[in-house]
Formats: sequence, C-alpha cells, structure tokens
Amino acid sequence: MSTSSASIGASIQRPYLEVKDLTIRFETDDGIVQAVSSSTFSVEKGQTLGIVGESGSGKSVTSLGILGLHRTRSNAKVTGEIWLDDEELITASDEKVRLLRGGKMAMIFQDPLSAMHPYFTVGSQIVEAYRVHHPGLSKKVAREKAIDMLARVGIPQPERRFNDYAHQFSGGMRQRAMIAMALVNDPQLLIADEPTTALDVTVQAQILDLIRDLQEEFGSAVIMITHDLGVVAELADDVLVMYGGKIIEKGPALDVFQNPQHPYTWGLLGSMPRLDRAVRDRLTPVKGTPPSLINLPDGCAFHPRCPYAGRNGNRSFTDVPVLRDAGLGGEHQVACHLPAEERTKIFQQEVLPNL
Repeated sequence: MSTSSASIGASIQRPYLEVKDLTIRFETDDGIVQAVSSSTFSVEKGQTLGIVGESGSGKSVTSLGILGLHRTRSNAKVTGEIWLDDEELITASDEKVRLLRGGKMAMIFQDPLSAMHPYFTVGSQIVEAYRVHHPGLSKKVAREKAIDMLARVGIPQPERRFNDYAHQFSGGMRQRAMIAMALVNDPQLLIADEPTTALDVTVQAQILDLIRDLQEEFGSAVIMITHDLGVVAELADDVLVMYGGKIIEKGPALDVFQNPQHPYTWGLLGSMPRLDRAVRDRLTPVKGTPPSLINLPDGCAFHPRCPYAGRNGNRSFTDVPVLRDAGLGGEHQVACHLPAEERTKIFQQEVLPNL
C-alpha cells in the first residue's frame, strides 16, 4: 500500500515553479518586518505571471526569495517551500542555489546601471555569467556567445559595444544588455523586476516585445513584477495582486481585469489613465498610504484605505481575510470579507462606470 502511494506521489507533475506558503521576515531594531506572508502560487513554462502592487507590497522581496538572495542577510528568515523543476530551494545548500541562479533561473533587475559593475565592460560581465555555468569553456567561445546575445536583444554593432561600459549605454540599451546577461544561459525561469521603469513609452514597448519574443524562443516561465497594470495586461497569463506582504487577489489575467473582486484592485484600475475614451474627470487615486510592514493594521490590512470596510459587519477591523474562491467559477481567488454578491453589485454600480 505504501509502495503504491509512493508511486502515485512520484507521478504528480509539479509546475515548473511552485511556491507554497512562502513567508519572509526581517528582524530589525524597530521590530520584525513582515515582508511576505504565506504566499502560494505557481507558473508553468511558456507562461507569464504578473505580480502587481504598490511599493512595499512584497513583490521584489518575493522574487529575491525565489532566487535565494536573502541567504546573505543574517536578519532574514525564510520559511515555506519553493520548488523549481522538482528541486526544493529553501532547504537546498547555498552552493546548489548559486548554481541554479543564473542557470535555471535568472533575473532582470530594476536598475541595470546599479546592477552592472561600473569597473568592467558590459561584454566581460556577460562572459563571466556564461563561463560560471560552463566551466572549462574558452574565453573566445564565451565572447562569441556574448556578442551573439547582444545582437539578439537588438543592440547595434554588438562587436564594438561589447567593450563599452554600462554608463556608455542609453537606458534602453542597458536594459537590453541586462536581458542578454539574464538569458545567456538559457534559463527556464526569468524574473523581470520592473524592467521598464524610467524608460520612455517607445523603448518600454520595445523591451516588452523583446521579452515576449525571447520567451517564445526559449520557452521560459516568466514572472513580471510591476506597478504598471498596462504592462501586466499586455503580457501576463495570470495575475497576483499583493498588498501588505500578502496576496489579496489572483487568477487568470482576463478575469482579474474584466471582473476584479478586491477594492484595492479597483483602486489600482481606477488610477490608470485610459486612452480609448475622452477624459471626463481626474483620475481617482487610492486614498492614504501603504501600511508599515512592522505594524500592520488589525484585521484586513487594507481597511484603513477601503471605502467599503464598514459594509461587512465591521469584520474588516478585526478578522484577517483568507484568500478563497471568488465565487465566479474558475481559478479566481480573493481575500475580502465582502460577500460575492455585494462585491459584484459594488463593482457594477459604483466602480465600473468610473473606470
């Protein structure tokens, strides 16, 4: 009987990346920072997961946790499970995670100018990233690979730009070089942390097209971290909305955008400019500021900013909402005390007309 159970367990096919109950906390002199709390999600090869939320919601901390970059911080405590291609990362050795990082998983950082070393040329840094995972490879072969990657991400005259430094590249070209460095080892998981921040709209569109094209070429799983819902709408298959270190809504991108269920998601959508109709009123911002992750409010962390907090018998002020089925069928989930019927009524009558 036990042998049969083991065979069944071994036959279960995990998603390429599966995160279970991920919690990340930092001990500081002011208290414990609850950066990420009980996050669970997954992403398959060839799929794109968008993670959205304001600054301080836990998006980047989650991605750094997947890459194992909190291991160097003595005040960080990471619990839960992170499975990458059937390998558990939290309990893995530092050396094992280091070999996976840059090989099976890679990251496009938010600011390539600070992520790249100013002392070394862009080409030499790509060569180093390649040779670390291909020991014994000659510098000549690695150089050819680096030049090829620079060409594939659209950098003109890659042989010449190989010897340039990061400060000699424009913002868009630096981001392209960062993408080349991330993809040089053909990773199957690519995490893009705000890859279009501080880029103009034209360059932003080019970078997003590049990520999409390279994903199709390499078949990678992609996590797109951003505060820009327009970017997520264009690229993502599934969406996570984070607030106060927790996932408060998740589901297929089409469902989340067409029928959002959390008041915070309504606020994010309401603060986006629309180009498909005439401007009638000023954009409606989400009132207030994100909570301190050291002193989170009791109950729902969003209740101090939520205009509907009093419509559920005041449960928002005392009870922490649990992420559960949104009541719409499919895989749409939400962490909100409002009943499904009430959420639908509010969205249709009060929110949607102003979006």
